[in-house]
Amino acid sequence: MRWGCIIESPDPLALATFYSRLLEWPIHHQEPDTAIPSAPGGPVFIVLQKALDYQAPVWPPIEGGQRPMMHLDFQVGDLDVACAEALALGTTIAGYQPREHLRVMFDPFGHPYCLCQEID
Repeated sequence: MRWGCIIESPDPLALATFYSRLLEWPIHHQEPDTAIPSAPGGPVFIVLQKALDYQAPVWPPIEGGQRPMMHLDFQVGDLDVACAEALALGTTIAGYQPREHLRVMFDPFGHPYCLCQEID
């Protein structure tokens, strides 16, 4: 069994390229309105799909704003290093951070995701 998720974007290839670099996953499939990076040798993939009417979600949620439908969490060994690497790829960091051991980030199209410090 394989597991994946679909994320909408106005530019699927640009967003797939971002996640490919962030996660060091190759882009395994590409069509005009779809691009799919997937874990090498693993059962996990992300489908980036074109949405012409895309609206970036708002974090933290506010009444009347586009709520995040879901977000991705990535465990990292060194939170500061992972944040710096993500920022260099075009991520922005959210102003509101709910916990000390994670960082809420926004990909280049505004989808929130979290970098989480691995806890032993």
